[in-house]
Amino acid sequence: MTQTDPTSPINIQEPRAERYNPHAIEGKWQEAWAKSGLYTFDENAPGEKFYALTMFPYPSGNLHVGHWYAVVAPDARARWMRMRGFNVLFPMGFDAFGLPAENAAIKNRADPAKWTYKNIEYMVGQFGRMGTMIDWSRRFATSDPEYYRWNQWFFIQFYKRGLAYKKGGLVNWCPKDQTVLANEQVVNGHCERCGTAVEKRNLSQWYMKITDYADELLDFTHTDMPDKVRTMQVNWIGKSVGAEVTFDTPAGPETVFTTRPDTLMGATFLVLAPEHDKVAALTTDEQRAGVDAYVAAAARKTDVERQQEGEKTGVFTGSFATHPISGHQLPIWIADYVLVTYGTGSIMAVPSGDQRDLDFARAFGLEVVETVRPEGGEPMDTGTVTEGYTGDGLIVNEGPLQGMKGGKAHIGPVIETLQGLGIARARTTYRLRDWLFARQRYWGTPIPFVYCPEHGAQPVPEDQLPVRLPENVEFTPTGQSPLKLDTEWVKTTCPVCGGPAERDTDTMDTFVDSSWYMYRFLSPDYHQGPFDPSKAGLLPVDLYTGGIEHAILHLLYSRFWIKVMRDMGLTQQHEPFARLRNQGMILGEDGEKMSKSRGNVVDPDGLVREYGADTVRTYLMFIAPWELGGPWDPQGINGPAKWLSRVWNLYFGDAAGPAETVSEAELRYAVHSTLKKVNGDFERLSFNTIVAALMELTNTLVKARRAPVAGTPAWDEALDIFNRLLAPVVPHIAEEIWTGRGGEGSVHTQSWPAVDEAAATRDTVKIGVQVGGKVRGEVSISKTATQDEAMAAARANPDVSRFLEGKETVKEIYVPGRIINIVVKG
Repeated sequence: MTQTDPTSPINIQEPRAERYNPHAIEGKWQEAWAKSGLYTFDENAPGEKFYALTMFPYPSGNLHVGHWYAVVAPDARARWMRMRGFNVLFPMGFDAFGLPAENAAIKNRADPAKWTYKNIEYMVGQFGRMGTMIDWSRRFATSDPEYYRWNQWFFIQFYKRGLAYKKGGLVNWCPKDQTVLANEQVVNGHCERCGTAVEKRNLSQWYMKITDYADELLDFTHTDMPDKVRTMQVNWIGKSVGAEVTFDTPAGPETVFTTRPDTLMGATFLVLAPEHDKVAALTTDEQRAGVDAYVAAAARKTDVERQQEGEKTGVFTGSFATHPISGHQLPIWIADYVLVTYGTGSIMAVPSGDQRDLDFARAFGLEVVETVRPEGGEPMDTGTVTEGYTGDGLIVNEGPLQGMKGGKAHIGPVIETLQGLGIARARTTYRLRDWLFARQRYWGTPIPFVYCPEHGAQPVPEDQLPVRLPENVEFTPTGQSPLKLDTEWVKTTCPVCGGPAERDTDTMDTFVDSSWYMYRFLSPDYHQGPFDPSKAGLLPVDLYTGGIEHAILHLLYSRFWIKVMRDMGLTQQHEPFARLRNQGMILGEDGEKMSKSRGNVVDPDGLVREYGADTVRTYLMFIAPWELGGPWDPQGINGPAKWLSRVWNLYFGDAAGPAETVSEAELRYAVHSTLKKVNGDFERLSFNTIVAALMELTNTLVKARRAPVAGTPAWDEALDIFNRLLAPVVPHIAEEIWTGRGGEGSVHTQSWPAVDEAAATRDTVKIGVQVGGKVRGEVSISKTATQDEAMAAARANPDVSRFLEGKETVKEIYVPGRIINIVVKG
């Protein structure tokens, strides 16, 4: 046996039971690993660093099976990396601020801090029962004052750099949670936390200027992310290249943004967002009542609802705009499919080139004018056309653009022409809006600002951080933040004049907590800054795993945060993680998302009590491709349970059964080809195929145990390699096997076996045999077999020989490694 760590205290020797009993071994090994500090990361240990991190959970009270699914597979891979000689950091903490704790406090009259930290302690125990290699010495919760102190410090630095600012405007408001929501936290018009329909309100709020980094966030050069995540972020940022065109209106010039300035001559009306500041001035007395009613109705809809497909609605203002080239009078409408937050809040409508504009024009009897026609195509029948043309072609309208090429690929020359005429100017816009950063809640990081009657808003001096949350606050049934009601906490002094001032009673969006937490794991006890810069060599996170549902929330915000940290000189990294991979979701038996209300939640603690942690780990890796997930099958876990019993019997049971014939070459091929496959699957994070390969190898080993090869050096090698192959996936039984075979130290500190390429390559190959053009059988022959040897093997095969009886052989064809073809007559 190879002994990597002879000083390790882990060496529990005792008789092994004949039958596999996970409950007799798992707790014992978990205690031994914790006592020995087996998984405590030592940055000075030999080996190339590898920082593995899975998204930390919210301490809601207990880990559900979805948490297990998210953690056990990355844990297995981290173990694999460690056995390969990497110095692996695999930490865990808790994303502890947020609405669930506060809502629980309102419902149960409990203190959010006590509720949260009680849950954390229970969940740490659950993680332990999972059998992970998490380094708990680096644990922290984002609700720790020593952590959120640095949230506040960052906020002040961002403010000094002009990236944090306060302004008034329309915001998303959740009436149940009594707080504002960022656009990213509104799902189909509802609060992503509680599902309540979101309203629009005009409030003064803090924002983070994420838009300053919009272009850089579109650059994924320094991070390896799944295509789906990149696409979601690109679409959310929504970069659009086009031009601004100005139309004269009775309320003054109105500038619209368009990505298709080549269709300018096809504009037949203007549409403004209902919230546009010119709506009141443009509305005539005859249209006033209808416009006012429509504006009020639009205010009750979310941006998402307004963008959904459906019947187009709108109201004519009664005013007209003047086309900058033709001078035609274009009616000005308002419609809720135009958003005040995109572009300039108004559009020029080109029904012949935009489907939404065409649908609107058909609904209200507005004019359609052809503008771009495919080269060689027929003129558009503007009276009956049902689909706008968005492709390339020639501009056919009379005017300065006539005859030029139209289409998205050709807007550059069009913009130059219009700019030369003083009609348009090039512009780039983004769908991305600045990060709405403040929340009207208690359980979050207090915003470190005070308001002085004389000096206005002032940041709290850095030496007075953290601004701590007050304790023992009173919650009201309305959900209003108790910070507003805590007069003693609100009262403070101005850092400029020392006079009376009031604290900001809002707290930070909890996504700030997870934006930089991966840096805090480097030095959680460091007090001179958010992290110890001397530990920066551990960055970036080499493999980050978690759910794709965070693609345009946590993942986008974190990328922004680290880029600002880089510009502050705190890090040299451009991205928080070098590689990101997403797991799928474990659904209930009914195929629906697990939830208590549906009654389809699976309790992993109950499964561990019944089957043991290794079995649960195995099933969660085997249940489906990890990146896809799938429904829970309560019967499916029996297969992994039986497999582990067979593994136990292989090492500690008897070899009863019929004699088998497994050669040394066959055994070594099975072991080393499996090892080679497992290596590739770990690299690809293909965990279900890893388990399948281990199960298949078990079958071979069971046969070999009853064959003459048992007891040979090849057999000893097979048992040793299989033991190590098991270690990342089922760490408890692997440890028990290791000590049971006399291994010193821990199996988890042993080196990963090396593939013997010669052994992993078969000397023989299976080839199909055709007779008369049809495959009649298959033979196994040497890769170096001659044609005569191949033909002899083929004729000796009973499935082939019966088709040769009484027939004359016309021709024999042998393509080495591929096919044997016997052409017959008669």
